[in-house]
Amino acid sequence: MDHNYVILSNSNVLVRITASDIMYISSDGSYSTMVLIDGRKHMFSFNLSSFEKQLETQLGLESKTFIRLGKSLIINSIYIYSINIPAQELILSCSSNPGEFVLNASRDALKSLKLMIETILKTRRLL
Repeated sequence: MDHNYVILSNSNVLVRITASDIMYISSDGSYSTMVLIDGRKHMFSFNLSSFEKQLETQLGLESKTFIRLGKSLIINSIYIYSINIPAQELILSCSSNPGEFVLNASRDALKSLKLMIETILKTRRLL
């Protein structure tokens, strides 16, 4: 299996997509919607946990770029543009496509995300 791609299917549809084309995945109960960087959407009849497992299985270490935020959101961390904790907003943006995606998340989830990014940056600093 080619590890650069994610292949998702349900009873009627199969989608083969480059992992870096996935902006985020949102969930509403047992349905998940995958949103691509160009704004296209694909809905699947499985929950976010199933989506997470499929990403891990198919992408291996590359799946670490996807971060679960709360109960209803998985984001592709390479597209994080800004985190606004008081407004409970996360903005994802891609330089190759104009526009941005404004997502709502809990303050706690955004605080954790911000801390995680800051921690990663600290460990990457050269002495």
